[in-house]
Amino acid sequence: MSVLKITKNNFAQEVENSDKPVLLDFWASWCGPCRMLSPIVEQVAEETINKAKVGKINVDEEPELAQAFRVMSIPTLVVMKNGKVVKSSVGFKSKDAILSMLR
Repeated sequence: MSVLKITKNNFAQEVENSDKPVLLDFWASWCGPCRMLSPIVEQVAEETINKAKVGKINVDEEPELAQAFRVMSIPTLVVMKNGKVVKSSVGFKSKDAILSMLR
């Protein structure tokens, strides 16, 4: 399974009710650092295929979710376990840094 597109319609099912940790990438198409981060997020999704879920949330298409997570700057990465935020970071991150967030 590759990166999921997370919307307010599938958020509860894919994120809140997930039995695995979920990495959320808040991004926008006009954001340069978001575009640089995108292939890394894809690699993380492939490498953690049975251990975690990876979802992308477009802040322009899902402003309610961005607001709910108080996203002020993008890219913002959020790790959720059991429906709760356990880690978050703002800005570009290396693949190793993202993988360690998920551990």
